[in-house]
Amino acid sequence: MEFMERLNRMLNQWLLVIGGAAVLALMTLATGNVLLRIFGMPFRGAYELVSFLGAVVTAFALGYTQKRKFNIVVDILSDKFPPDVKRFLDGVGYLIGLLFFAVVAWVILQWGLRIAASGEVSETLKIVYYPFVFCVALGFAVLALTLAIDWIGTFRKKGAN
Repeated sequence: MEFMERLNRMLNQWLLVIGGAAVLALMTLATGNVLLRIFGMPFRGAYELVSFLGAVVTAFALGYTQKRKFNIVVDILSDKFPPDVKRFLDGVGYLIGLLFFAVVAWVILQWGLRIAASGEVSETLKIVYYPFVFCVALGFAVLALTLAIDWIGTFRKKGAN
């Protein structure tokens, strides 16, 4: 378990750094495009690149957000339950999320492989975009790993919550 937690922490940190760089690139690109539009010279393909980078930023933040519990939790009802019932329900939620996002990661990976095999390129810039699809699949896979660790953690927290 310690190995999985260290691996998860390391992966989330790497993805966070890469996601931060993607945010900077996205902001620079969007700002530069706005400035160039003032002079009548917009950057061709800015919308495509901003979309690709936005997908990477979002996907790479998923695992970190889950690990830090920065997501929205509606626990109006579950706060009334005894700690063991609440822990059980948390475990069920983690398991459902784990299974769902593992399937999402797998399906997106398969889609990326099909795009790579077909040689499909983006519409405006004609660049291969399957690496961005793989990045999104990686983000969901790391989220699934984070949820797996959280799920296992519900069995280790006797009397917690």
